Amino acid sequence: MSAHRPRLAVRALILDGDRLLLVNAYPGGTSDLWCAPGGGVEAGSSLPENLIREVWEETGLSVEVGAPCLVNEFHDPKSGFHQVEVFFRCTIATGQVTDGWRDPEGVVTERRFFSRDEVAAIRVKPDSLAEAVWGQGILYDALEVIVA
Repeated sequence: MSAHRPRLAVRALILDGDRLLLVNAYPGGTSDLWCAPGGGVEAGSSLPENLIREVWEETGLSVEVGAPCLVNEFHDPKSGFHQVEVFFRCTIATGQVTDGWRDPEGVVTERRFFSRDEVAAIRVKPDSLAEAVWGQGILYDALEVIVA
């Protein structure tokens, strides 16, 4: 059993028409892995408040947070890192994705909208992402092994 406590994170599923906003959160573009925008939760703020902050930092968009649609857990057996993510359906309140936006923390290097077919052709995490985006209800994806 790991001595690490799980980290709590929130992520946004943002559709523009039928295209999903994803980010590459690897400095210098060192990975081809894409994920939904979001990040770690700070104590004392609600999950939606944290998500609004994280989406703004990573994309420059202001969002309205809707219902949760996926709870995903992933871990790295080698390091003991364990993260629980809550995904929410979100809509854009203001802003647009532009090439000029820079993540103040320098983590997100690219952001763009992908069609359903494009999502199927790229590496994304979690594995159940497409089902959560274009499916119905709420999913629980238990303890997926992290990709390094």
